[in-house]
Amino acid sequence: MKKIMIVAVAMMMIAGCAKKKENRTIIAPKEEKVEIKGPIEMQTIEGEDMPVEWLDKTYLIVVDRWADKTLPMVEDENGQQAYDNRIRLRVKRQDGSVFFDREFTKVDFRPYIDEVTKKRGVLLGIVFDRVDGDNLVFGASVGSPDVLSDEYRPMALTISRMGNMSIKVVDDQGDRIVEEEEGV
Repeated sequence: MKKIMIVAVAMMMIAGCAKKKENRTIIAPKEEKVEIKGPIEMQTIEGEDMPVEWLDKTYLIVVDRWADKTLPMVEDENGQQAYDNRIRLRVKRQDGSVFFDREFTKVDFRPYIDEVTKKRGVLLGIVFDRVDGDNLVFGASVGSPDVLSDEYRPMALTISRMGNMSIKVVDDQGDRIVEEEEGV
């Protein structure tokens, strides 16, 4: 009888050891704390005269960009604020007279950007791209002010020999999608 008891106790101990222990550890992703700093202010760019051969003459292109603190600030999904930019594009003739001179803000590109970019994006830049026949073509973009981000909307800004301007949305392959012309 004693042996039966010992065997029964041993079997209970073995069964108890074989029983899987419940794991009460809860694994949850650690929330990253986003440190909000003061408003982001993109670097000011004071453009230099860039000569371009166009219509059998040399023109000088100058693009300046600065954070405009009079414009409404934007805020990303984490609450980080940023100043929007203002960009001045000038095309000067060889004699120094001005052919084209205009300041741009994000508002000029609103018809071409989605609602999220309207709310969270800034005017990132305008750069000379190429001469296309009688036109000067510039690349323009509105997007995230975070320098590590690749979120932006590319556009082509075209200035005709008559000084008229048009803006076209371009896709990733550089194809034009939407066009709106504006006399300047």
